Amino acid sequence: MELIRVLHIVETIGSGGVERRKLLLCKNLDSSRFEQKILCTNAYGDFIKAFETLGIEVVAVGKMSSPLDVKCHIKVQNFIKKFKPHIVHGAVFEGVTLAAINGFLCRVPLILIEETSAPIHRSWKANLLMRFYATLSKKVIAVSPATLDYLQKTLRLSNKKTVLINNGVSTPTFLTKEEKEKLRLDLHIKDHEFVIGSVGRLHDNHVKRFSDGIRLTAMLLSKGLPMKFLLVGGGRQLPYYKQLAKELQVEDAIVFTDYQNNVQPFYEIMDLFILLSTTESFGLVLAEAMLHKLPIVATNVGGIPYIVEHEVHGLIIYDYNLESISNKIETLYFDKFQRKLMGETGYVKASTKYSEHSYCQSVEELYLSLMKNLG
Repeated sequence: MELIRVLHIVETIGSGGVERRKLLLCKNLDSSRFEQKILCTNAYGDFIKAFETLGIEVVAVGKMSSPLDVKCHIKVQNFIKKFKPHIVHGAVFEGVTLAAINGFLCRVPLILIEETSAPIHRSWKANLLMRFYATLSKKVIAVSPATLDYLQKTLRLSNKKTVLINNGVSTPTFLTKEEKEKLRLDLHIKDHEFVIGSVGRLHDNHVKRFSDGIRLTAMLLSKGLPMKFLLVGGGRQLPYYKQLAKELQVEDAIVFTDYQNNVQPFYEIMDLFILLSTTESFGLVLAEAMLHKLPIVATNVGGIPYIVEHEVHGLIIYDYNLESISNKIETLYFDKFQRKLMGETGYVKASTKYSEHSYCQSVEELYLSLMKNLG
């Protein structure tokens, strides 16, 4: 039986959520049915080794200067002609561009594209391009209900063209009591200190608002809460965050881990997870935190309110005000029972709706059904 060849096309293989989802697919799709390869514009870091360990080839064609970068398109076409995929699956705007155009020109049987962002600031030209790419594709995958809303209401794509497949996250491995104690000790977090955590790339503060996590720390410390803010991630704005902590005189209360290939252990020592983003298509870190039974405090943007139900899995911030947010966190600090209940209910939802098994099974079923319909 001939294997179904799948070519995943993305922008950069680095350290983000898209890479993690592609890694899940490469690990979990039935290898007796599928052969997978990754094509990207750029690749760096530990994810390359992770794909290689699975026997998955990663090919970087170089940065795409514009949607009409002919040299880049030719490189992609050459690889498609060599691999002869049955399916090209593009994700991220650049990956979608390369998948749709070159999949069409090379007559790939199935072209799938995936909207992975919450494009509230996307220009009308980019929206027009995205709609054009959709016409070249068999299906457009939405990674969250918020993204599906964008595809159907802004791009006016039909129900037949779109499909919702919620993001999935890796099944976590849990630390022993001794391992937790050691990690807290290594990070200089005392036993009695309440740990508020957040995870992400420290690149765009206007999107992730990690600076407000530092400001909240100063406010909560002034109220007498014995706490630490654990910020897991690295990026070009790390020096800015360290300077802000110094200016607010909370350096000792902010724990910076820098980039971590495996973020899972850090959830284990958190008591509360916050995500104060201005936009999120889904928020993979929320599902990860929920799988670790953490209560959530997050903003009412993008896909977040579809994941976190207010006063069930945590608290949703409808009116962004730091004083109000600090009051909500203070309330949760003193209500250990409520935190535990939110964590437990969040775990149930995440383990059923956002597990790696659920995600990979949905993608595999889509692949097989579309291939079957090709005859």
